[in-house]
Amino acid sequence: MIDYFKSTFRRLLENTSSTTFRYLYKTFNLNSRLTGLIGPRGTGKTTLLLQYVKSNITDLNRCLYLSLDHIYFAQMNLMDFVEQLHQIEGIQFLFLDEVHKYPKWDQALKNLYDAYPNLYIVFSGSSSMDLIKGTYDLSRRGKLYRLNGLSFQEYLEFRLGVSIPTATLETLLNKPDKLSRHISGIERLKGHFMEYLEKGFYPFLFEDEENYHQKLLNIIDKTIYEDISNFYKLKTENLKQFRKILSFLATIPPGELNRNGLSKHTGLDNRTVDNYLNMMCDTGLVTLIKENKSGSSILKSTEKIYLENTNLYKAITQEIGFSYQMGTVRELFFIKMLQNAGEKIFYSRVGDFEVGEVVFEIGGRNKTKKQVRESTKPAFLVKDDIQYPGSNTLPLHYFGFLY
Repeated sequence: MIDYFKSTFRRLLENTSSTTFRYLYKTFNLNSRLTGLIGPRGTGKTTLLLQYVKSNITDLNRCLYLSLDHIYFAQMNLMDFVEQLHQIEGIQFLFLDEVHKYPKWDQALKNLYDAYPNLYIVFSGSSSMDLIKGTYDLSRRGKLYRLNGLSFQEYLEFRLGVSIPTATLETLLNKPDKLSRHISGIERLKGHFMEYLEKGFYPFLFEDEENYHQKLLNIIDKTIYEDISNFYKLKTENLKQFRKILSFLATIPPGELNRNGLSKHTGLDNRTVDNYLNMMCDTGLVTLIKENKSGSSILKSTEKIYLENTNLYKAITQEIGFSYQMGTVRELFFIKMLQNAGEKIFYSRVGDFEVGEVVFEIGGRNKTKKQVRESTKPAFLVKDDIQYPGSNTLPLHYFGFLY
């Protein structure tokens, strides 16, 4: 079997593109003996690992990539297999994909780490919850990276094949014209933005654009019926509720739904709804945005419930025959771009959202400052159908260039 996995590894490398790279590739490294790559399904983790090997591992005879969802590892003990690799092949770099599919994966990684002090172990998985919440605190032993979906800036780079600059939130708020100068020459920028909102968050778009939304629906099912099912040991009849919840979320404006309302609609008790929402949040299906509170009031904090990104929203609404609501799309895009840039975002009772000490109100061309007029914090209008910034007013698509 070693020869089989070696030939599979070489074949995958030969078919791995080295022309476009995800944002994380620039900082991803193996400075630690244990390195983890986590994130939702479909964001390109396997490709990033293979690209790293292709560009950085000089002696491929000392390296091997394995996907632990292979049927061989349903019977074969990983420790025994690695012992063979160590004795026969002298493997120094071991890349383990879909690691959460292996029973007691966290203990296996700890044992490998402790038993082979000269072995560099890289693991990845499509489900973030069990990789982070395993019994063994692997983050203390190594470095964890998280790969998010494509930003609008990354989408443009993949689509157009050119390098496009990014901006910090501080620059965007204080010197938006600096970004304007960089992106003013991009043709069809508004058209590209509308296309991105429908199908641009997941990099597999560029492999099969025609079947993009169908693949996205398949990712939803795999996340529910494989990732959530395997980790939480839920019965099939319970798993059907996840699809029901997602479809319901797609039909209700985020601010008009709470956990109690979701409980009434699904017939599930509040505790079950809480658990299911947290599972879907951990696996990249929904996003929960809390109100900015502190102290004891945190315990009473409410939240807005969103689908994870605009593409998921489009795919689900299209499947159930529901009209795509632009107000929801605007908020989803804004949230996801801020989160991907590492910013903490809360919903606001004055405007729509708060980030740090700044309030944001999201809307279309006719949106006014009426709602944020009473804000004691700096406030910005963010509009989706304007091309250039104005006085405390920013185009929505500008937030797709954050890093």
